[in-house]
Amino acid sequence: MNDSKDTVKRRVALKVLATTLGAGAFATALAPIQQFTDSTNVQEWLQKHYRELSSREIREVLARLEAETKQKYGREVTIQDIRPQAGVQFAYALNLSLCIGCRRCVEACHKENNHDRASHNAYIRVLEMEQGSMDMERGRADYDHPVRADDKFYLPVQCQQCENPPCTKVCPVEATWQEPDGIVVVDYNWCIGCRYCEAACPYHARRFNWRKPEIPAAEINPNQSYLSNRIRPQGVVEKCTFCLHKTRQGQLPACLEACPTGARVFGNILDESSSIRWVLENKRVYVLKEELGTKPRFFYFFDK
Repeated sequence: MNDSKDTVKRRVALKVLATTLGAGAFATALAPIQQFTDSTNVQEWLQKHYRELSSREIREVLARLEAETKQKYGREVTIQDIRPQAGVQFAYALNLSLCIGCRRCVEACHKENNHDRASHNAYIRVLEMEQGSMDMERGRADYDHPVRADDKFYLPVQCQQCENPPCTKVCPVEATWQEPDGIVVVDYNWCIGCRYCEAACPYHARRFNWRKPEIPAAEINPNQSYLSNRIRPQGVVEKCTFCLHKTRQGQLPACLEACPTGARVFGNILDESSSIRWVLENKRVYVLKEELGTKPRFFYFFDK
């Protein structure tokens, strides 16, 4: 608790210091801090919260981040600011009768979202479950035998994009919030790494970036978004965004595209002709930990 409060105070103090000293003197004052992280600079500390940025300011931020990515990783990238579409509420459904536990969705997430290669991080965990149970706490994510095992079923878990998300309520600096299309996002330049949101999530869907991501230039996905799959700095909490850099432009999430069995269904629940709407109206769907009242937008169902 004290560490997070000190971090908030330190950030506020630095902003006050910058206003008092001016940019030149502030850069000198900031130099000792830069010994601990090569991602800290004057512009980053002075940057406003995402929701306070003007159109001109967001363009400047995106240009700076693109230049930093080229400098640090040797790859030209395009970072967009892709906003929600009116009349869209995204939801996901997964047919547990079809999931075979192959974890191709995990691999696709890892690559699409520019995760650190050494850690093999991804926003999806596939749990091997006992037949007849939906208790995710009893599932195993470390299975290493051939799949599909006859006496098991497989439960992929990622951000549930809750309608009532507990993670957003505990953030002391409002670095995470829910967008109009239902996607819960993080301003990675505003996150202070306190990990309160990670602790509050009952689905273990958030990841803390313990180290600077290391990705070979040739493996970087250059099509990026500010609130989605841009390379995150060290020391922040990150999460699934339903691949908003794709889905807000009419494409499908990378995990769905990689699924070999067609177990995944995604779309706009406000569209009466959408596949996701058909599933919700014609299948008996489940949500994880319904008793908590989080109201997930991620649904599960069986064919039988």
